[in-house]
Amino acid sequence: MKPMKGDVNMSKYDKLEAYIKVDASDWQGELPHNWNYIGTDECNFIHEPEGKALLSEFGRFAEKPYYVRAHHLFCTGNCRGFLKWGSTNVYTEDAEGNPVYDFRTFDKIFDTILHAGCKPFVELGFMPFDLVDKSYAKYEGDQWSSYNEYKRVGWACPPKDYNRWRQLISTVVQHLVERYGADEVVKWYFELWNEPDLTYYWKGSVDDFCKLYDYTVAGIEDVLPEARIGGPATTGPTPGSRSANFLDAFLKHCRNGKNYVTGGTGTRLDFITFHVKGGGFPFSTRPVKGHPTVHSMIRQVACGLDIIEKNGYAGLEVVLSETDPDGWAAGGMYDNINLFFRNTPYYASFVAASFHHIQQLAEDRRADVRPLTWAFVFPGERCFEGTRAFRTQGIDKAIFNLFRMYALMGDRKIGFRSSAAVNFRDCFDSCRSYEWPEVNGFAAMSGAHSIDILVYCHHDNMWEEKPGYRVTLEIINIPFLTNKVKMLHYRIDENHSNAFAVWKSMGCPHYPSTEQIERMKSRAGLEMVCPPEEMELSNGTLSLSFDLPVNGISLIRVQQME
Repeated sequence: MKPMKGDVNMSKYDKLEAYIKVDASDWQGELPHNWNYIGTDECNFIHEPEGKALLSEFGRFAEKPYYVRAHHLFCTGNCRGFLKWGSTNVYTEDAEGNPVYDFRTFDKIFDTILHAGCKPFVELGFMPFDLVDKSYAKYEGDQWSSYNEYKRVGWACPPKDYNRWRQLISTVVQHLVERYGADEVVKWYFELWNEPDLTYYWKGSVDDFCKLYDYTVAGIEDVLPEARIGGPATTGPTPGSRSANFLDAFLKHCRNGKNYVTGGTGTRLDFITFHVKGGGFPFSTRPVKGHPTVHSMIRQVACGLDIIEKNGYAGLEVVLSETDPDGWAAGGMYDNINLFFRNTPYYASFVAASFHHIQQLAEDRRADVRPLTWAFVFPGERCFEGTRAFRTQGIDKAIFNLFRMYALMGDRKIGFRSSAAVNFRDCFDSCRSYEWPEVNGFAAMSGAHSIDILVYCHHDNMWEEKPGYRVTLEIINIPFLTNKVKMLHYRIDENHSNAFAVWKSMGCPHYPSTEQIERMKSRAGLEMVCPPEEMELSNGTLSLSFDLPVNGISLIRVQQME
């Protein structure tokens, strides 16, 4: 076995052993690059400088366009983003109650997404100020003039007039078609609302939501019948939960219910959305130590697929329109110290592990499942605040480099087996803790001249130090025309592709100097463990060995040399 240069020093641990075999002749079809979905609560952050810069970077390295989802596209306000709030004033009414449409802020958001080479994942919501049915707000009418009351409950209410809602939808879609063209807009997603099973987000009943969905479909079809329409974006389902019952009722309505607009049976549904989270960490000055679990996410996906299959929608595209370790994007480590993990390589390895197991579960169920990372940027935060973001003060976090790795993967999946894999699909106990970290991943080819292998080492419990692995990697049946190859080894861990470690070495400044920011940025991109290395095949086989610390991720690219 040939050891790799630049191995990580793991002498403080007793190393475990992992053996990985990659078979380049074991073609397993197309590798679905289904990770190209991101999102944010605050729609206005998208067109601010930090949001523009982030999307431009996604557009620069992405192997295909990223879809961008945002809350609050229909909300009324001052058209600036705040934590968990945004507004566009796309719909208001004049003194006589006539609709008034203003697309200036709306256009800034969509122009930014498209200019960056991304695509909109259009979340249709929430309720504009002048369209709210106040009877759902549960307070006296005189208080309604208060904008604070609208922000408290009004935006989550059903409309006072469903036909006006339908007109809002058709007017918005018509504007998008006129501005960007029907051929472009049909490539987007149109999803109704967000987490209507939570009373925080939806003050109406399940039937009210189904009615809103029927009027939404009608409004889109009035303009663009070819558009992709779906929902309901409910929270993570577990057996017997409110979220599971809501998803089930919504799908029953779409399949066999009476359509509120046409009077016929059922409503079209082009894709289904629901959310999955690995845990939850509310504000606390004395929080109990905790961590998210991959088990929890797999359990929710499995339950959601059960409900989908039961209602006759097996095989329909499913977008997990929020797929994250936890549920509070705008909270940070000063709100709950458990959230410090979002600054670290742990966040990257958790996403790598959860996305991988979700994909394996989907393949087992012959389902088309696509995870959306509900993360973006938070302008003005303290450096490494711990919010669920790809960047902090313009500095890339380790999680961002995982998506750079994803973009380098080939498109033809090949055989990958690891002796240290964990099968979460057979155990849906979210409290179960596996003893040793998992080493797992996948491999793909780009044409016949490059092999890409992504290997992660992950353990859910971030509070306990775990031993890393000595990994032996054997790649067999390599179809290259020559025996000489070049090997590139990219890494995310404590010492690579991790500006957070540099920040800690500086004393954790909340507002670093320009020089400090530049030092962190110099280590924030995707880094290699060692310089590119020339190697030789032996009978179409290449054998390597390297150290992989817990919560580390390696991307190994083997290229044919001329």
